[in-house]
Amino acid sequence: QVQLVESGGGLVQAGGSLRLSCTAAGSFRTINDMGWYRQAPGKQRELVATIPSGGSTNYANSVKGRFTISRDNAKNTVYLQMNSLKPEDTAVYYCNAKIISGFGIRRDYWGQGTQVTVSS
Repeated sequence: QVQLVESGGGLVQAGGSLRLSCTAAGSFRTINDMGWYRQAPGKQRELVATIPSGGSTNYANSVKGRFTISRDNAKNTVYLQMNSLKPEDTAVYYCNAKIISGFGIRRDYWGQGTQVTVSS
């Protein structure tokens, strides 16, 4: 069974920084794309950033230049460095990974979510 375990959320003042981590645990063949999404109260879940196993990253326009996504394939971990945080970044952040099982089946997995709150 595969699980995505997130950490790193919290409360920070506007202009501050946080770093989120998400590690895939369990048995699987490989991980393709990894990414971060967020959902603010009363809003739909939205893409924040994605990173493939190889190739260029992708960011929502609202976070470009402030957030950086990276991954450590040896640790099956994806990171989201968030700088210059704004109150509108307040949301529950979810990790996502597209994982290939030992049987070659590709499936989407989600983390449990971590709260990020930015005070003004």
